[in-house]
Amino acid sequence: MYHVKVYITYKPSILDPQGEAVKTALHRLDYQNVETVTVGKYFEIDIKDDGRSIEDEVEKMCDELLANVNMETYRYEIESVTQTAED
Repeated sequence: MYHVKVYITYKPSILDPQGEAVKTALHRLDYQNVETVTVGKYFEIDIKDDGRSIEDEVEKMCDELLANVNMETYRYEIESVTQTAED
């Protein structure tokens, strides 16, 4: 079993309107030292080991559904999880 954490954010060349709105709100709350805010998506996915490449599977998931590859970039962390008898 694998536990995968996927982080998705806009590419640097794409304006992040939600991040800009949060930054403006923080400035209004007198957090003037905030330079940038990036808002993104986060997924946690548990995947059974079926013999296929976990990296290939996660890449396909991100490219086909989780991320808009024209506007967003992603990174992920894969952790191998040992199942116990109770699982």
